[in-house]
Amino acid sequence: MKLALVHDWLNQIGGAENVLEQMVDLFGIDTPVYTSIYDPVRMPDFYREWDIRTTWMDNLPAIHAYHQPYLPVYPMAWQGLDLSGYDLVLSNKSGFCHGVNTGETHHLCYCLTPTRYLWQFQNYVQRERLSATTAAILRPVIRMMRRWDYQAAQRVGQFVAISTAIQARIKQFYHRESVVIYPPVDTHRFEPTAAHEDYFLVVSRLVPYKRVDLAVQACTRLDKPLIVVGDGRDRAELERKAGATVTFLGRVPEDDLPDLVSRCKAFLFPGLEDFGIAPVEAQAAGRPVIAFKGGGALDTVIDGETGVFFAEQSVESLLDAMRRFEQVSFDPVACRRNAERFDTALFRSQLAEFVQVEYDRHVSGAG
Repeated sequence: MKLALVHDWLNQIGGAENVLEQMVDLFGIDTPVYTSIYDPVRMPDFYREWDIRTTWMDNLPAIHAYHQPYLPVYPMAWQGLDLSGYDLVLSNKSGFCHGVNTGETHHLCYCLTPTRYLWQFQNYVQRERLSATTAAILRPVIRMMRRWDYQAAQRVGQFVAISTAIQARIKQFYHRESVVIYPPVDTHRFEPTAAHEDYFLVVSRLVPYKRVDLAVQACTRLDKPLIVVGDGRDRAELERKAGATVTFLGRVPEDDLPDLVSRCKAFLFPGLEDFGIAPVEAQAAGRPVIAFKGGGALDTVIDGETGVFFAEQSVESLLDAMRRFEQVSFDPVACRRNAERFDTALFRSQLAEFVQVEYDRHVSGAG
């Protein structure tokens, strides 16, 4: 089949790009990747071996460094890109790329999330600390873009969600059904060790919505060792809140991370994430997770077996979960077994089968 991949933008590395890399490897390095913008300097060198094709947006001033101010332009760029000459289009979407023009070609959308700044705008305002004036100016634009985004979602042939939380949002915002295929996690990088130490661990960008402040305050109040891996604009404020038992390592080399994870007492995951790879990696290393009861953690953590949930994003709720955690014995083998449900190999086999079945169904006229 003649297949095209579609991705929102290529000027930063994150979970979306991890998924795209697996898609390119699965369907072949010669598979064209359509994207709004591409900055080779900001992306891994091996991306230069791909057949990357950009829209006219790639020539806009300073867009590689500051693509957010151009958000209102994306719908125009995507709907002007005609991919109707392909047999199948697979988009990897968190922004606007599901609005690409596919004509009668079957369009499958791997949905990382319905466009967050449109459908959860107030959360976005708080997360980015936008002023009341800026938010007021943006609201009419957001309403207009929501209408376009919803209409674009109706043209998608079939949605795939990365978690049951995203499946629910696709239903709520787009009024569309979807199937769940969990994103790839390289569980083989991690393995259980014979013994662990007494520290709790957080691995995260240090930005407000990750709620690392809850872990810092809880461990400070309990006088428990906490290691924080990661960096971000909140680091200075978090260090001010931290007691003597909290250690900030900043960014650590990727090769050092598996050892840090495998030796921790438990992994703390206080944020609300669409999926959340880090808790799966911790379980792959045989370590239990203390997680906020929401988002992707509901799919990846088994309460009482591979971790403990806390119901509210508050210090008191986390403290209660940490106390309950001390009363439970967790089996590293069970943690590892649960993590293997999200391994990269399963993602690849499930996605390949889904794409083939959908293509055959469309060609036969069954859908």
